[in-house]
Amino acid sequence: METRIFGKTRAKITFIAMGGCGLGYVDQTDADKAVKLAMDYGINMIDVAPTYGNAEIRLKPWIENHRNKFFVSEKTLKRKKNGAMRQLKRSLEKLGTTYFDLYQFHAVSSIEELKQILGENGAMEAFLEAKETGLIKNIGITAHHDVRVLEKALELSDEIDTVLLPVYAAAFVHPSPVNDFRKILKITGEKNIGVTAIKAISKSRWYGDANYNTWYKPFDNQKLIDKSVWYTLSQEGVTTYSLPCDVKLWPLVLDAATRYKRLNEEEQKQIVNIARKNGSQPLFPE
Repeated sequence: METRIFGKTRAKITFIAMGGCGLGYVDQTDADKAVKLAMDYGINMIDVAPTYGNAEIRLKPWIENHRNKFFVSEKTLKRKKNGAMRQLKRSLEKLGTTYFDLYQFHAVSSIEELKQILGENGAMEAFLEAKETGLIKNIGITAHHDVRVLEKALELSDEIDTVLLPVYAAAFVHPSPVNDFRKILKITGEKNIGVTAIKAISKSRWYGDANYNTWYKPFDNQKLIDKSVWYTLSQEGVTTYSLPCDVKLWPLVLDAATRYKRLNEEEQKQIVNIARKNGSQPLFPE
């Protein structure tokens, strides 16, 4: 599987990452099958969070036995120093490791939250202490609702090594400043910031009963997944795409990745049009 340099971290990671969320809502047997499948494809990055059900528990035996094979990224929703440090240490214990390659501020949704993180006794202070003592190697931030939060974060802090955000064709069915990932990718490119993309196979929000564990309605047709994954991985500056929050979709995404070809601008526009014709809508703004 293709590898790319993850910005300032200088790590060489596969352009598909193992999204821990998908492992948190299945039993250990099914989780083990999914992890083995990902490893058989050569995936060397794991992205996980305490809020992903039992994901940390499911991953622990794999981290303990194969720590040197994985770039492990973890997250926290804690915004204050003490809470962030407590959760960091708890996650280290749950995953059976002594350090994380990347620790991220999870799902920052507003400038007010960001200022709390970066302010006095904010979570950034815990992150910096953890980096000094070797508990983490790099610092990241993630945003889902409004990518402009990432723009402000990179303006206010030079300590951020990576960002995670939605990068998907449906965002440009009805583009707005809230979902304009290309503006963020331009900034991350200039600053050598690593980028993890999410929601590549998103079609729209759910309307009615959900038949996948993803909080958005995904494409589940191989041809449309191919186009969606290729579109995301063709965006200049994207390092990796994290597998969706349902392991039933993993084989389709991994298959698409094996046949990846970089798309030019015209081909990308065609995929946005295909997404539009198939009922795609941006997830944000609501």
